[in-house]
Amino acid sequence: MSEMNVNQVLAQMRAMSLEAGSAKVQETGNGGADFAAMLKQTIGAVNDTQQTAGKMTEAFERGDTNVSLAEVMVASQKATVSFQAMLQVRNKLVEAYQDVMNMPM
Repeated sequence: MSEMNVNQVLAQMRAMSLEAGSAKVQETGNGGADFAAMLKQTIGAVNDTQQTAGKMTEAFERGDTNVSLAEVMVASQKATVSFQAMLQVRNKLVEAYQDVMNMPM
């Protein structure tokens, strides 16, 4: 697996968050987005995606005629991809933290 650009992943997660109907990211005084709010919002969007996929899977297993197998599979894959993207962002944040902590003073 190739390394992902963290900025691209964050931009994609932000777009997914807006698609999920989340509230707008709060802006700070310097014009940049508040990182903690953005991270919390993104984690919430990933959680919502996983919850939706789980509910659709349960509905399909119960035999609900309104849910097709294709919809379940697409929702499941969206949840998997968003979770994997979140893991990559977490790994990059941990790596950056470790780099900063290992810097000589």
